[in-house]
Amino acid sequence: MSQVIDQHITDDYAIYNGDCIEVLKGMPDNSLHYSISSPPFESLYTYSNSDRDMGNSASSDEFFDHFKFLLKELYRALMPGRMFSMHCMALPTSKARDGFIGLRDFPGEIIRAAQELGFIYHSEVVIWKDPVTAMQRTKAIGLLHKQLKKDSCISRNGIPDKIVTLRKPGDNPERVEHTNESFPVHVLQQYASPVWMDIDPSDTLQFRAARESDDERHICPLQLEPVRRCIDLWSNPGDTVFTPFAGIGTEIFTAVQKGRKGVGAELKTSYYKQAIKNIDAGLLESKGLF
Repeated sequence: MSQVIDQHITDDYAIYNGDCIEVLKGMPDNSLHYSISSPPFESLYTYSNSDRDMGNSASSDEFFDHFKFLLKELYRALMPGRMFSMHCMALPTSKARDGFIGLRDFPGEIIRAAQELGFIYHSEVVIWKDPVTAMQRTKAIGLLHKQLKKDSCISRNGIPDKIVTLRKPGDNPERVEHTNESFPVHVLQQYASPVWMDIDPSDTLQFRAARESDDERHICPLQLEPVRRCIDLWSNPGDTVFTPFAGIGTEIFTAVQKGRKGVGAELKTSYYKQAIKNIDAGLLESKGLF
């Protein structure tokens, strides 16, 4: 039974309220130019009460069992020589859940899962995050100042965000070519840096209207600037940019602002509706009508 509940299709973008794997299955082979998204971080956060929500996985193995179905369809639908990027981070463990306090290399696990299906590990950038803000938000024991007085061997560094990029093998049939005017050397140097220190954590879309108190503990929209940079670097104007986890529309919004065709899937209806509002507002703004 199809779980595509609704769809909103315009000349500029298309978004589907449904299971991302089913939506991807409807995409022709080798049709997508680029994909970028922030996937569920396993069960670290809960986004909805749906059994189809990958964030509701009972274990890491269960999450990657589901995630590999997505990777398989993404591999099929992407053009040869083109990329998909995932926003991710190392995951903190807990004594209650894991039996120890430490970190899991979630970005590495994503890379290895994609490599198993044929993708090439292409690129990775670290996005700096303020450890003080993280400490205040998460109360992680490793970041607390009082832990230094008890045993600093438990103290640790903050956890940065990462953008991990994988490439489908083969010759790119539609090269992404830039000019000195559209992509000056100093911009390339900024984008090519392995660490982005200048990302504003507040540069996100509106999200409060999408929150539902009955089934949700977390919402954390991806910052717009990392998406802008990736779309600039790895796609042409007019290309189709796909996101399997559209959320409140960050990736589609940015793709449209950059002159691409944004396409995405979002399982949660409240996010889907907010995404349409956000993307439409962005279109009006770009046309000077808002």
